[in-house]
Amino acid sequence: MNQFTERISKALNLPQRGVENTLQLLSSGCTIPFISRYRKELTGGLDEVQIAGISELCGRLSDMSKRKETITKTIEEQGKMTPELSKRIEECWDAAGLEDIYLPYKPKRRTRAQVARERGLEPLAAIIMLQRGQDPENAARRFVIGDVKNVDEAVKGAQDIIAENVNEDEHARQTVRSAFRREAVITSKVVKAKAETDEAAKYSDYFDFSEPLRRCSSHRMLAMRRGEAEGVLRVSISPDDEGCADRLKSQYVRGRGRCSELVGEAVADAYKRLLKPSIETEFASAAKERADDEAIRVFADNLRQLLLAAPLGQKRVMAIDPGFRTGCKVACLDAQGNLLCHEAVFPDFCLRAAKSPHKADAATLVNEMVSEYGIEAIAIGNGTASRETEAFVKRLALKQADGKPVPVFVVSEDGASVYSASKIAREEFPDKDVTVRGAVSIGRRLMDPLAELVKLDPKSIGVGQYQHDVDQTKLKRSLDMTVESCVNSVGVNLNTASKHLLTYVSGLGPVLAQNIVDYRKANGAFTRRSQLLKVPRLGHAAYEQCAGFLRIQGAANPLDNTAVHPESYKIVEQMAKDCGCTVAELIADKGKREGIDLRRYISSTVGMPTLTDIMHELDKPGRDPRGQAEEFSFDDSVRTVDDLREGMVLPGIVTNITNFGAFVDIGVHQDGLVHISQLADRYVSDPAAVVKLHQHVKVRVVEVDRKRNRISLSMKGVL
Repeated sequence: MNQFTERISKALNLPQRGVENTLQLLSSGCTIPFISRYRKELTGGLDEVQIAGISELCGRLSDMSKRKETITKTIEEQGKMTPELSKRIEECWDAAGLEDIYLPYKPKRRTRAQVARERGLEPLAAIIMLQRGQDPENAARRFVIGDVKNVDEAVKGAQDIIAENVNEDEHARQTVRSAFRREAVITSKVVKAKAETDEAAKYSDYFDFSEPLRRCSSHRMLAMRRGEAEGVLRVSISPDDEGCADRLKSQYVRGRGRCSELVGEAVADAYKRLLKPSIETEFASAAKERADDEAIRVFADNLRQLLLAAPLGQKRVMAIDPGFRTGCKVACLDAQGNLLCHEAVFPDFCLRAAKSPHKADAATLVNEMVSEYGIEAIAIGNGTASRETEAFVKRLALKQADGKPVPVFVVSEDGASVYSASKIAREEFPDKDVTVRGAVSIGRRLMDPLAELVKLDPKSIGVGQYQHDVDQTKLKRSLDMTVESCVNSVGVNLNTASKHLLTYVSGLGPVLAQNIVDYRKANGAFTRRSQLLKVPRLGHAAYEQCAGFLRIQGAANPLDNTAVHPESYKIVEQMAKDCGCTVAELIADKGKREGIDLRRYISSTVGMPTLTDIMHELDKPGRDPRGQAEEFSFDDSVRTVDDLREGMVLPGIVTNITNFGAFVDIGVHQDGLVHISQLADRYVSDPAAVVKLHQHVKVRVVEVDRKRNRISLSMKGVL
């Protein structure tokens, strides 16, 4: 059994057997998506979040175990290890508590107390601590030798030793820690020299701010810390200093004599100079970590919704990257997202329209391209000139080949410029400029958001808050895990997926993804999953992890286009045989499937969870769980912030979700905020429970702050 199994089981309230099996699977190289999807019998049906939690906690416990080894070794080298101390270290699994145990033995720089000890003042400190009524100044005279020049210096040195002893006392540290936990207040003040500067304006809410630390939300904590990092704010965390110091004194001060007075001074010094700064740093770090974790969770949730946004599917798309100054870059794509042609057009709203050789032909050019390339949908970037471009296109009343109107979609441009200048874009379109690459990316985002957005650093997609302020290692790990989860939950077409999409498939990675693409180029399309074993360096272990998440449309074996894992093909084949039909006929005949008694197929390795999953997949083989993209239109009468009036009810698209509300695009190039208190006519604790990313909503304009470029919106009572 893994040494951490029982502890993880209790901490996460999960069955011990499931935790143990999960840890074994993880240590053998299995991925989280694979374990959650194909090893339910072993885990007891744990989902990805629970498995990730087990993995993360195991990592933290492992790190703490290594820290214990370092601490033990250090104390042993000092010759100060005792059986009792060794047992305390072994049994301690609280990080702060472990460091408290270690603190008296921890190598430290030359402190005031250390200097006093070197001067032989430790016996004097012990005499003063006894507080037995003796005259400390008289006792101190015996220590006025060498570097100790007078009685006052001897007494001060003894107090320094007492202060350090108090600081290293676990009980004292827990007293201060408890005070911080109960009553700490976080306070933010503006740096006077920066108060009137432009960069300080965005932090005006925190110029004179305080609230209990335990109630400080993630976004407020991160905003204050960012202001502090930029030199605009001073941030501190403190309990009731006087009350905390008094509680400490009550633990050490006995009686009313001169010694007790000196001990009280030393304790007060220990609190102010040593204990409080140390515990404040500890709580500031813990608060920042909690804020980071919450911000990362919200970011990951938003990213998941964005990646799983409904795709248009394989249709021929015209993508338009709008612009006033340089015109609109138009790119036509085939149903697989390949570039067919590109052109710059200059509608009448473009600044260069009068000088353009195509001035009179902008509408004609677009019409001709729609006709020539059989365009089935139009994607328009939501950046500069988006509304004008949308209006221009809709005036053309474009028709598909079958006479139906060509649907027009406005697509988020966030990160498109990052992609267009990236190495990936240069590899895809080495002879095209960034404007063409950006237009292509806009079109592909409409066709399949997931396949296109995996090419970007998630931080550039525009769905996070304070993503540059949080722990970057933890953020990357969380976002990579989110992308991997999304890719594998949808499944990947083995014959059309880019190497960037394949990279996130369970068990693959950059090298195997490239090898698959190279094999595909050299040998043509895959016709069966088992051909993956012919890909260089893709062995049986990687095949086991990836096969169930890769789809082959039109394969000879219909199971190759489903989420049924090859290891379960024999089960389905036996079901078909027992029903007197082929696998394809079994998939097509719902009546036959409903007549199957799954209990007949339970074995020592296959249980009801796997069999149930197989039947669900046979019911809708190869189904994309994301739905389909829907058209949306902004209010034509509103194009800029100046057009907004309080009380207006407008259509909008949710672009970002935070703990304090949701941002909504209403078509004025500045998203408005629906505060959490304005999301519904009831109490809302989590905005994500009310709205989803890219959801089409109706909002009412509450306030327009043109000076700070802020728009306040409400969804209360809006139908």
